[in-house]
Amino acid sequence: MSTATKKSTEQVVKYADMFSAMGTEARLRIMQLLLSAHPEGLVVGDIQQELDIPNSTLSHHLDKLKAEGLVNVRRESTFLHYTANTEALRELLQFLYAECCTRNKALKADSIIQVCK
Repeated sequence: MSTATKKSTEQVVKYADMFSAMGTEARLRIMQLLLSAHPEGLVVGDIQQELDIPNSTLSHHLDKLKAEGLVNVRRESTFLHYTANTEALRELLQFLYAECCTRNKALKADSIIQVCK
């Protein structure tokens, strides 16, 4: 296997894991909430209150998102403060964009940008 092929395979595995981490309704809702609170982010209690997810379940979901690099966490006194890792999301979106909008033109780039505005 060539170095380029190995790197490409590793990237696909990484991005598949990231998509898998967001592949539940609760985790996708967490990501939406953290993105809406960007760049400040939210403490766990605020996430729990907003989404009405039990604490133990929320902890599990946040751990999964953190393990895949989709969220960042920092401790502030006794609080855990979560933010969306926008750099990781940018990489993920660039990966998809390169495949669908530049190489084979499956989608027009303008249609993607319009959705985001």
